[in-house]
Amino acid sequence: MTPSPGASDVDVAMDFGPIRLKNPLMTASGCFAYGQQFAGFMDLRELGGLSTKGISPAPRFGNPLPRIYETASGMLNSIGLENVGTKVFLEEKLPFLNELDISVWVNFFGTDFESYVDCARTLGAGRDRGVSALEMNISCPNIKKGGIEFGTVPEVAHRLTKACAEVTDVPIVVKLTPNVADIVGMAQAVYEAGAAGVSLINTITGMAIDARKRRPRLATTYGGLSGPAIKPVALRMVHQVHAALPDLPICGMGGIYSGEDALEFLMAGASCVQVGTANFAEPPAALRVLAELKVLLASLGFARAEEAVGSLESIPPEPEYRGEGDG
Repeated sequence: MTPSPGASDVDVAMDFGPIRLKNPLMTASGCFAYGQQFAGFMDLRELGGLSTKGISPAPRFGNPLPRIYETASGMLNSIGLENVGTKVFLEEKLPFLNELDISVWVNFFGTDFESYVDCARTLGAGRDRGVSALEMNISCPNIKKGGIEFGTVPEVAHRLTKACAEVTDVPIVVKLTPNVADIVGMAQAVYEAGAAGVSLINTITGMAIDARKRRPRLATTYGGLSGPAIKPVALRMVHQVHAALPDLPICGMGGIYSGEDALEFLMAGASCVQVGTANFAEPPAALRVLAELKVLLASLGFARAEEAVGSLESIPPEPEYRGEGDG
């Protein structure tokens, strides 16, 4: 029997479709700003990659306060996709990220079909300056179509993904909303349209109430729930998509706080993971999770992190009970 490797011996490099990651630990969009803000807490070069704040064609100021509220095992946020816009991002934020030698995923969005495509085209020009992927957030309302969310209608998501993929050579990774009845159908729609992979999952819509004031805790009433509270849902969706579409690369996220959390996502079918809410309380959380993951992989006999992807074993069905006298 081959002896178990030590943590330092485990090969944690990972392929995510056409993207090669030095390790599977990334930080999630909206939870790590543009990277510079965390440089004083950790060596960013040790990350596998990071996903930027969502970028739109023009700057956005976001929603009014209050727009963050801590919940049991999680957090509600309604930031409103505040960001500096494509021009400032490419000129002032990307040069810093390009120096890190990690995978840079630029999260982006639009408010209608045309602005999505324009954003993909503009940001795609940053490929020679360190952009590894464009992570397309399709949970935003399609204003010109009366508020339909691109992320809830497979046919619409397919057309949008195809249009964005056609205007750039940068791989498109589609970040899917969990607020749908058929997550596999959504994943298949964007995969067939040319997506290089999917990110699962975005936040789950929720709310909190201040009973004494009889008012919502957020100015917008509803917000996105993240953190450990959504992990079971995230794992289920990652597993469902991987089982149905085993060739589709998945980046898993949703309540990852430990190396064991990360390994669970890999076993469910994810090729990499993003740490999000944990960053607010512990800025270098992703590197701690990575260290824990290495130790755990070694203890379980994995020589390579890639061996863990999709390695979940099904629980065998219990034998049918046969009562006395059933032969």
